[in-house]
Amino acid sequence: MKNNLPQSLVFICPISIEAAASDEKAVPKFSMVAYTGGPMRIEGFDHPVVVDLEGISVDRQNIPIRLDHNPKQGVGHTDRVAIENGQILAEGLISRDTSWARDVTKSGQRGFPWQASIGASILDAQFIPNGQTIHVNGRTFEGPLYVVRKSILKEISFVDSAADDKTSARIAAQSGDAPSMETEIQEQADKTAETVTSQEKHTCTCQTKTPQTIQAAADPVVDMRQRIAAETKRIQDIRTVCNGKYTDIEAKAIEEGWDVTKCELEVLRASRPKLPAAHVRTANHNAAILEASALMTSGEFSLTSLEKHFDEKTLEAASKLRGVGIQELADLACGQPLPKFRSDPAAWLQAAFSTTSLPGILSNVAHKMLLEGFNLTDQTWRSICKIASVSDFKEHTRYRLTNDFKFEKVGPDGELKHGKLGEEQFGNKADTHGIMFALTRQMIINDDLGAFAEIPRLIGMGAGDAINDAVWPLLLSLVGTGFFSTANKNYKAGADTALSIDSLSVARQLFRKQSKPGKNSKRPLGILPQILLVPTALEDLAVQLMTSKEVLMTTAEGVPAPRTNPQAGRYQVVSTEYIGGEFLDNGSDNAWYLFADPRILAAIEVAFLNGKDTPTVERADADFNTLGVQFRGYIDFGTRQQDNRASVMMKGQV
Repeated sequence: MKNNLPQSLVFICPISIEAAASDEKAVPKFSMVAYTGGPMRIEGFDHPVVVDLEGISVDRQNIPIRLDHNPKQGVGHTDRVAIENGQILAEGLISRDTSWARDVTKSGQRGFPWQASIGASILDAQFIPNGQTIHVNGRTFEGPLYVVRKSILKEISFVDSAADDKTSARIAAQSGDAPSMETEIQEQADKTAETVTSQEKHTCTCQTKTPQTIQAAADPVVDMRQRIAAETKRIQDIRTVCNGKYTDIEAKAIEEGWDVTKCELEVLRASRPKLPAAHVRTANHNAAILEASALMTSGEFSLTSLEKHFDEKTLEAASKLRGVGIQELADLACGQPLPKFRSDPAAWLQAAFSTTSLPGILSNVAHKMLLEGFNLTDQTWRSICKIASVSDFKEHTRYRLTNDFKFEKVGPDGELKHGKLGEEQFGNKADTHGIMFALTRQMIINDDLGAFAEIPRLIGMGAGDAINDAVWPLLLSLVGTGFFSTANKNYKAGADTALSIDSLSVARQLFRKQSKPGKNSKRPLGILPQILLVPTALEDLAVQLMTSKEVLMTTAEGVPAPRTNPQAGRYQVVSTEYIGGEFLDNGSDNAWYLFADPRILAAIEVAFLNGKDTPTVERADADFNTLGVQFRGYIDFGTRQQDNRASVMMKGQV
């Protein structure tokens, strides 16, 4: 994502205003196709913008509607917002009793082309450079453009300009007063006929005064009647196609002048299983509350962790839903009861996942459980490894500059000598590590949300294990390969290398006697060790050496004598069982290491694709032979040794 992009976007679409039936007390309605999945020109972006429909989430169904984004100019509210058939659909009521609401209603009924301004917060955006393509919303687009991968729908206002020119709209007049289409056409024909008759009379009058040959004007009434007949036939054909079952489509088709083919297509789409548009329940359970309740129900997320992600009000509301099952969660997310899964599992899945609410909630639950499990694993590697970023899966060569930039005394001629610059090469390469998991048919039937949440937590722990299984075997393999060696001045063996005050001093001197890179360099490295890495067998001793200001020694005469501890507070102690003698080849309960701060000089580098150092979870369509919904968790990383000067190893024994 490019820097300095707006944190929100606003796109415009036409809107339809419908008055209710002849009852004057009925509330006018509006509806809109807010977005059709294509590119838009939006203020603040230097290239077209495509909004990923799968990444849009809706805070709530009853969104306030305003005029010109002014909170004081209320118009109404939505009662349904959904993503269906590659479009963002919104319906609602002009429910406010304000001058702005009355102006919108009256002017809309008189044909004013109101537009709806849709405001959304941007959570994640991707820039597609020129020459590259991206597949999103079921279509392929060519860069340069932006793809808003994740966003939250926040606000809708009535305005009077357009951005997405492929959205559709209609304006209907008051039903009690508005004449039918046939009446309008007939009245127009009658008026035209009257005008023509008047003109003919006038022409006859003129002929008496100025005799000349006049051709009779063509009678437009015949043409009008033909048009009325064609329109009547179109309306009758539409009513036949809808057959009284799809009154909304019938009304829209007649009003917007659809042909029969388009009407048949819409009826076919409407006949497929989906969430019904009627009886939508406007519950107060937004996506955050449902997500928090699902995490509470799982039993795997601590209260402390929940408080990091949700505010007190959300957690209080979520606690009332503790124990919710998968099927009830789907009902709450969709705002109404769904078909029973046991009787029609395919219809349940299609209905439950036909809006972004439930998929978004389950994906967020899975992602949080994935990170919870990932963070439960040993993260000691972060203390000794440099964390880097790569942009692809190719082999990457890194260069560390070597230099001789020491200031030299300037001679009488005033000439400054040039510094010498060289380089050392280190490589790394990222690979993908991941696994699939699913919300299975059995989990849905058992209504077991806890079982679903447990899977991504275990997979998150598996992601952490994958990194540990890459870093620590690599470190232990460096013994005897020329990385840790006496020639490199970073390795020492012998009885005097067992962890103690004296051996720490020896290791520190060994580290500080290393020289800067470069052939025949005679200058010290100039970097101090900061981290003491020990196996768990030496952890207590290491902590004691770093915290005790005095130690009790025994003199040659066997008399106890206190001694100042020069190592106290000198190093950060980190410990892991991975380098002990029980699990990996070359592991030892006696060996220990000193490391420089990896941000300054690193012995090992862990490179992540695009710098993302935590696992990712994504929802995927299930295979045909799998009845359920699949998810995948993955992380892209690679490990490689870097500079041997960044560490010293003490064998701890002969």
